[in-house]
Amino acid sequence: MRKTMTGLVAGVGLMWACGTSAQAQELTIFWAEWDPANYLQELANEYEAETGVKVTVETTPWADFQTKAFTEFNAKGSAYDLVVGDSQWIGAASEAGHYVDLTDFFTKHNLTQVMAPATVKYYSEYPANSKKYWSIPAEGDAVGWSYRKDWFEDPKEMEAFKAKYGYDLAPPKTWAQMRDIAEFFHRPDQKRYGIAIYTDNSYDGLVMGVENAIFSFGGELGDYQNYKVDGIINSEKNVKALELYRELYGFTPPGWAKSFFVENNQAITENLAAMSMNYFAFFPALVNEASNPNAKVTGFFANPAGPNGEQFAALGGQGISVISYSKNQEEAMKFLEWFIKDETQKRWAELGGYTASAKVLESPEFQNATPYNKAFYETMFKVKDFWATPEYAELLIQMNQRVYPFVTAGQGTAKQVLDSLAADWNATFEKYKRNK
Repeated sequence: MRKTMTGLVAGVGLMWACGTSAQAQELTIFWAEWDPANYLQELANEYEAETGVKVTVETTPWADFQTKAFTEFNAKGSAYDLVVGDSQWIGAASEAGHYVDLTDFFTKHNLTQVMAPATVKYYSEYPANSKKYWSIPAEGDAVGWSYRKDWFEDPKEMEAFKAKYGYDLAPPKTWAQMRDIAEFFHRPDQKRYGIAIYTDNSYDGLVMGVENAIFSFGGELGDYQNYKVDGIINSEKNVKALELYRELYGFTPPGWAKSFFVENNQAITENLAAMSMNYFAFFPALVNEASNPNAKVTGFFANPAGPNGEQFAALGGQGISVISYSKNQEEAMKFLEWFIKDETQKRWAELGGYTASAKVLESPEFQNATPYNKAFYETMFKVKDFWATPEYAELLIQMNQRVYPFVTAGQGTAKQVLDSLAADWNATFEKYKRNK
């Protein structure tokens, strides 16, 4: 199957280069149901106006996205020509032959230099450091923070905070400062709370929240190339990071044990929390007065540094891949060639999409376009991601099952949780003969 697919892709690439095949008049891109998909449809409408090729962005709720996508892939269905798939899918999708190899496309267009390095590493390359690429960085995203500027800048609050903690109240530069600020603003009797963090364990919300702490504490999930986890996922750094994440949960609003991006924006719009974790992709709603009555007093900051100065954030976002079962691969490649142009990437950012183009990200025009773009720019060069191995879904479930009871209910200790998780992951890698 692999050799046959390689031949097919090579043939498609030759026809595309020579311009000899019939023109496809329609493309379907599959993505999750959220605002960036709407922005992509707007961009695709401009492609149609230029080329006459209709591009439809088909969406499904996030809860169904992975299941629906892989059901179609495993059936070798041709319903979709491209997919804006989660970064962690790349191992499973490439090894199973679902994605077209885009390595030659990357080389031709020098995309390792055009796109922000972290987006190439995590959205496109598999296996790690192989220089084989399966997706074009499309929707850059990561976890950042919003906060209530009016609460932070209230002279009485500032005076009281400095008297208690000995330093000025301001957006936190470290996780220790964030803990202090969360504690300071946590006032259940006033229905005002310190912080909103991710706790939803139905997909990757909780895990991404915890990753923000782990990576900034200098920790890692494991040795990705050798599938080693002992002493890494359960390191002392990770234990301390998980303990602090559990402590922050104690400063969240009531009923916060199943919260993700919707609830975390509501923490700001409904006057619940001083600070709130969320993907940058959901920040446009917080600067819109129609959706956030506190828009004028909402600020943003990048994920803070850990105790030793490391500053990273959990990577969200997706790359766009060509589906190997598509009957319109030639036109799909043409769409990608248009998508990566500087002017298209600039337009993508203007519409509200989060470009991964280093040139656009670094431009003053982009960084000053919104109150959160500068924090996004800073973050996208300091991101790390979850395992992209084909066993990703199992690893994610296991981490959720171990971490969730500790964070939300204080069951066990952080050390016990991470030791057990290391055993789970070792067993999974043993089952698939990865750690040999």
